[in-house]
Amino acid sequence: MTDNGAWLALLCAALAVVYGVVTTRQLLALSPGNDEMQRISGAVQEGARAYLNTQYSIIAVVGVALFVVLIFLQSISVAIGFAIGGILSGATGYIGMNVSVRANCRVAEAARGGISPALAVAFRGGAITGLLVVGLALFGVAGYYFVLTGAFGQDDKEAIDALIGLGFGGSLISVFARLGGGIFTKAADV
Repeated sequence: MTDNGAWLALLCAALAVVYGVVTTRQLLALSPGNDEMQRISGAVQEGARAYLNTQYSIIAVVGVALFVVLIFLQSISVAIGFAIGGILSGATGYIGMNVSVRANCRVAEAARGGISPALAVAFRGGAITGLLVVGLALFGVAGYYFVLTGAFGQDDKEAIDALIGLGFGGSLISVFARLGGGIFTKAADV
């Protein structure tokens, strides 16, 4: 990747994250509905937060263990890439769940005005998570590549190996979240 490519990727990542932040503020400025909607939404938020805190504390233990293993089996740059990928993926999941849960009552409130306003609010709520996934992933990959090749002078092979670690960290957190989320959903159904 050329320096121009890295800068362009970082710019696109920044735009995606800024869009996510601006859209989140706009979404949360909408009416959360009546007292009953807010009460139910609060209970769902509390449950989701408790679930995520428990899940992420377990994931953190596994992540730290794998970080140490990667230092010895690969290199420190691969292990750091793994940590960056895991942290960015975890942050995306946590923020996405928080925004989605808070958007639900706003979608219900918007539905009072018809299907079109409800769909607009729901779409924006989902777009936030989607753009954060893309923005933070692109920021992690381009930023870490830029640091490795620029600041630390690593060649492309070493940088690519470290980026594989970054992808592994992000994917591992995603798998844990997907499996844990499925179990949580099934338990909630019962």
